[in-house]
Amino acid sequence: MKQSKFSLADVLTLLTALAFGFICFLGKNFSTLGNTSESITWAAIITVSLAGTAFIAKLLKRTSRNFKTSFILEIGVLLLFTGLLVFFAYSPFPHYFNVSAKKTKIQDKLKISITKAENMFADYEQYAENRKLNYQGQLETAIATKLTGGDYVKYGFSDGIASDATQMRNKMFTIHADLYPTNYSDTASKNGIKEVATAWLARAKKTTKSWKPGIVNVVNDIESKSTDWLNQLISFSQRLEQGESRENTTVFPFPLTFTDVKKYFTTPGKPTPLSIGLAAVAYLLMLLSYLISKRSSKTMIGTTKQKGEYDIDF
Repeated sequence: MKQSKFSLADVLTLLTALAFGFICFLGKNFSTLGNTSESITWAAIITVSLAGTAFIAKLLKRTSRNFKTSFILEIGVLLLFTGLLVFFAYSPFPHYFNVSAKKTKIQDKLKISITKAENMFADYEQYAENRKLNYQGQLETAIATKLTGGDYVKYGFSDGIASDATQMRNKMFTIHADLYPTNYSDTASKNGIKEVATAWLARAKKTTKSWKPGIVNVVNDIESKSTDWLNQLISFSQRLEQGESRENTTVFPFPLTFTDVKKYFTTPGKPTPLSIGLAAVAYLLMLLSYLISKRSSKTMIGTTKQKGEYDIDF
């Protein structure tokens, strides 16, 4: 009777190698801060090398000829398999667990950065409204003192063009348009800076909370995106209206600071008891097919033949 060429134990070997490779992918994805192509390449190499050496060891054990040579090769392949697993079990397999152990700390720091970015737009709108109120007060003063002061002309008013009230409305419309340009907010198409930022930050918050692999994208982009949004808001606030002076007009002041969490992802750590235990289980499961395979009855290696025993394949 011949053994099945592909048994349930073989399926378990393959599935365990795939699971081991997937965890290595997650660990490599963390350490490279989202380099997906490199992480997939590493995961594929790890999965194929471990599953391949485990299957080769099993085939060499079941050989029905060249027993001595096959046995030497079998031992060599087993040593190679063990060496590879130990190497991968040191890195990148444990890195996923090392980073995940700091999950709460990373989440808390990212939430603070996300909240700051969210508050930036509310603060800007408060700044813009205060700026408009101040400008309105300056315009009203200029109108009230046009016969005694020089601010009437300074702020661009002119008798005979239109009424002071109309000119003032036009100037208030202009400052509103400068502080809230069309690319600041577009509720219809959702393409304004505010809508794009709000949507991205909402996804970032959800990803951070659920601890999805995409969290590395949040880590990579939160600072650069928030800084870019802030710079655009500052550029809006730098536009001066007629009569305003740089000395008396403050640009949008927002203290945007971030806590560096990239170090938690890129700093390698030692294997943890959990990762060592899981690697040991994976080692046994991947070798299960090899361990339960029987050698050919034609060889004396690993068997003890009794006199008159028949040579039968299992």
